Amino acid sequence: MRRSSRPAARGRRGGVPPKVVALGGGHGLSASLSALRRITGDLTAVVTVADDGGSSGRLRSEMGVLPPGDLRKALAALCGDDEWGRTWAKVVQHRFVSGGDLHGHAVGNLLIVALWEQLDDEVAALEWVGRLLGAHGRVLPMSAVPLDLHAIVRGHDPDRPDEISTVRGQATVALTPGEVQEVQLVPADPPAVPEAVQAVLDADWVVLGPGSWFSSVMPHLLVPELAEALMTTRARRVLTLNLAPQPGETEGFSPQRHLEVLGRHAPKLTIDVVLADEAAVPDRDSLDEAAEKLGGTVELAKVAAPDGPRHDPELLAAAYDRIFRMRGRIGPWR
Repeated sequence: MRRSSRPAARGRRGGVPPKVVALGGGHGLSASLSALRRITGDLTAVVTVADDGGSSGRLRSEMGVLPPGDLRKALAALCGDDEWGRTWAKVVQHRFVSGGDLHGHAVGNLLIVALWEQLDDEVAALEWVGRLLGAHGRVLPMSAVPLDLHAIVRGHDPDRPDEISTVRGQATVALTPGEVQEVQLVPADPPAVPEAVQAVLDADWVVLGPGSWFSSVMPHLLVPELAEALMTTRARRVLTLNLAPQPGETEGFSPQRHLEVLGRHAPKLTIDVVLADEAAVPDRDSLDEAAEKLGGTVELAKVAAPDGPRHDPELLAAAYDRIFRMRGRIGPWR
């Protein structure tokens, strides 16, 4: 089976690349992976499994499987820039358009679910898809059971702005017009995938974010075994902030408020570096103060793409590379 060429090793002494684990989901994790695969060949994505909308939600409801959508996006982001990688990234992301039951389903979702049925092993199936795509890294679900996301929201009903209610479902939480206070997982103590826990414990660097803060980033901190690994690993931790508040979920949030939310959900977790786009931080002093409360420092860099509100993979890769070289425990870098 063909595999595209691996990126050149960059990082630790002797040309050994740093072991990096990136956690998140959706487009935010894809942005981080697209950057990280450019600077290390030892990369693992740990992906949230609480999606209940679209193709993933339909497959989850009908088949009783993990929602495959965020896993598919992570695999596509790890595809190389050669013809093989570009072609397969487009194929797995392709959605059918029809008047029947296939409408809206992504090819990659169906492929992943088919391999889950064939192998009866979520981790092994994702490894097979990764080999087919020539992925520059490994993709793992954070838990082997489908999870439901519940949020405590103030003003979910615009006609009752002060009312506190529970909003159920990741898709609904992501679009709430109210103010999210906190999120919870159901079941409350889900089992972590052992390979994901081990990857965090073995890592040199752990990257959390960017992404939907309450529905893609915070859920990793609510899986007890994974949260414990994040707190006890010897790896350094980078928290990557979004370029702008997300309509609905974090409407009106300042950069420092994102850090305060993380502190509430995981009060024992420390962060070494907070990475933010230099144009997205109007109050550097307040962000410095919030980062210091988490045990970290702020790194500002130009990481936004010039053509829209998204991270540029090359600029983000350069920022990660600089952080890994200048702030790493294993050195000298390069």
